[in-house]
Amino acid sequence: MEVRPLLMCFALCVVYATSKPTEKKDRVHHDALLSSKEHDDSDNFDYDHDAFLGEAEAKTFDDLTPEESKDRLGKIVDKIDADQDGFVTEAELKAWIKKAQKKYIYDNVDRQWKDFDMNNDGMISWEEYKNVTYGTFLEDPEPDDGYNYKQMMARDERRFKMADKNGDHIADKEEFTAFLHPEEYDHMKEIVVLETMEDIDKNGDGFIDLEEYIGDMYNHEDEKNEPEWVATEREQFSEFRDKNKDGKMDKEETMDWILPADYDHAEAEAKHLVYESDSNKDGKLTKEEILNKYDLFVGSQATDFGEALVRHDEF
Repeated sequence: MEVRPLLMCFALCVVYATSKPTEKKDRVHHDALLSSKEHDDSDNFDYDHDAFLGEAEAKTFDDLTPEESKDRLGKIVDKIDADQDGFVTEAELKAWIKKAQKKYIYDNVDRQWKDFDMNNDGMISWEEYKNVTYGTFLEDPEPDDGYNYKQMMARDERRFKMADKNGDHIADKEEFTAFLHPEEYDHMKEIVVLETMEDIDKNGDGFIDLEEYIGDMYNHEDEKNEPEWVATEREQFSEFRDKNKDGKMDKEETMDWILPADYDHAEAEAKHLVYESDSNKDGKLTKEEILNKYDLFVGSQATDFGEALVRHDEF
């Protein structure tokens, strides 16, 4: 059985605490780029393929004939059209791209699912998760290993309830994904901020002051001189983190720090795909419009890029 997720988080905290003093801990969550490739459609559409499908899935199209690629793409279009109205909107494309980019997260949840779904009913209750994760602690409430399992369990239960949107104390696959990866869900941002503040707020006043902020990312023991980045972080705190200049960060300021409003790559790509494929310029795509520009969305083995450019110009 894999290392249980929340216990793993605790272990990571221990690693941070014992890491080299000059190493910087980064709590900021950034959206990953859609592809490692350069976005230059005048050269190739590799970036668009990776963005639309995810890098791993995009590679599976490279050995298909154009006909096979179109057939698979057509089936994907049916999935993207969430309301089944026969059109793919920018919003639906954006949602699809975000889901494709998070495939590794869903794969991680799938691997752990069977460990917690003890009665194989396709759902995971809080009781199931608690018994699997904290079963030993429940049998021995005072283990001699230095971990505060009671506190960890209460924290997990609070997060589970936040992820459980319908409040039935049972998580479906999407709710369990939100529980394990709260930073990926808008409705879980509050719990991410709360847990971060609890980790850093050593004096328990509900805020993060400068020393707590620096102390979380820099272990200064046995260090005579601070690294340059520490001085930079002190300036960052005073100039940018502490927006109201009261010497500490509240929940809103902490959220701006750890969950910044990054450039939305998925939205930009969705707009790009619609712009390039929308032949009648009505702001949405039919399956025919997408298949006509199939090589923008997916690859194939036999499509010469020069021929593809000609076809795009023709359309």
